[in-house]
Amino acid sequence: MGAQIPGVIADVDNAWLKSELGWDVDSIEVQQIGAGIGVSSALYRCVLMGPNCPSSVVVKLPALDEAAVFTSTMLRMYIREANFFGSLCNEMPVEVPVAYLSKVDEETSRFVVVMEDLGGLRVVDQNVGISIDDARAVIDAAATLHAKWWGRGDELAEKGTTISLGDPIYPAVLPFVFGEGWEKLTKEMELPAGILEIGPGFSERLPSLLQSLVAGPNTLCHGDFRADNILFDADNDPVLIDFQLLGSGTGAYDVAYFITQSLTKEDASKYERELFDRWIAGLQAKGLVVDAEDLWLQYRRCALFCLAYPVIASRGMDLNNERERTLIEMMNERFDRAVRELNLAELM
Repeated sequence: MGAQIPGVIADVDNAWLKSELGWDVDSIEVQQIGAGIGVSSALYRCVLMGPNCPSSVVVKLPALDEAAVFTSTMLRMYIREANFFGSLCNEMPVEVPVAYLSKVDEETSRFVVVMEDLGGLRVVDQNVGISIDDARAVIDAAATLHAKWWGRGDELAEKGTTISLGDPIYPAVLPFVFGEGWEKLTKEMELPAGILEIGPGFSERLPSLLQSLVAGPNTLCHGDFRADNILFDADNDPVLIDFQLLGSGTGAYDVAYFITQSLTKEDASKYERELFDRWIAGLQAKGLVVDAEDLWLQYRRCALFCLAYPVIASRGMDLNNERERTLIEMMNERFDRAVRELNLAELM
C-alpha cells in the first residue's frame, strides 16, 4: 500500500518519494514558489539528488491559509486538478505539465500533485500585463482548446470529468464567500467606481449570471485562464498550468477573463475586440459554425462574472503583502475598465 497523501511539505521525504514513485532520492532541497500568484495552493520546487529521479520537480499541496483551503474544498478545486492529471491531461491539444503523481482524498480534499518543473520556461507577470503578441498566441491556444470539446462540455460534466459552471455548488457557495471578500475589500482597500457600482448587488445576481454561462454551446474551460497561469516555451507557444477551476461552460468564459485581467487597461481597451474576433476566427478555422453576436453577449456576461475572482481571492490573501495587494489592486482596476467600456452595469 502506498504512503499517505502528505499533509505538509515536510512529509514529502525520501521514503515517501520511494514509496509513491519508486525514486531513490539521496537528498531533497525545498523552496516555496509562487507566493502571491497562486492563492489556492502551496507550491514547492524540490531539487532532488539521486540515481534515478528528476533533477527537480514541483509539488503542489493545499494552501497554507485556512480561508483559501475552505473555499478550495467547497468548490472541489483540489479534486478537479488531481482528476485532470489522471484523465484529460493526455487529451489536451495544447501543452500542459507532465504529472508524475496526482492523488486526492475526495472526503477531505487533501491532495498532492508532483509534476515536472517548468521553471526554465518564460513567465509573464500578470501585474505588468501580457504583450499583445503573447496575447494573440494565447487566444489561438484558447480557440484550439475550446474547439476540441465544442458542444461536449455538458457530456464532460455529466461524466464527472469537469464541473459545470451551472452546477448547484456555485450558487450555494459563491454568494457567501463573495460577501466575506466584499466586506474585507471595502474595509481594507479603496475600490474603483465601477466595482462600487456593481459589487453591492453582485451576490444576488450570481445565480442567474451563472446560468447564463452555460446556455451553450458548452465546452471545456480552463477556468482560471490568466497570465500567471500561462508559461511560454522556447518557440513562444503557451503552456497552461493550474487546473483547479477546470469546468464546462461557454468558451467565452476563458477569453473574457484572460483579456480583461491579463492585459493592461490600455491594451485591453485597444485590442479587446481584435482578440475576441481572433478567437472566433480560430473556432471557425476548426470547422465550427458559431454565432459571434451571441458569443459577444456571453463574453460580456463572463466579464461581469469576473468580479468574483479578486473579491473571493482576497479572502485568502494578506493584503499587507505587496505582491498580493498589487495583484488585487490591478485586478480591480482592470475590472473597472471593463465595467465602463463593456457597459456591464446594464447586465445587472
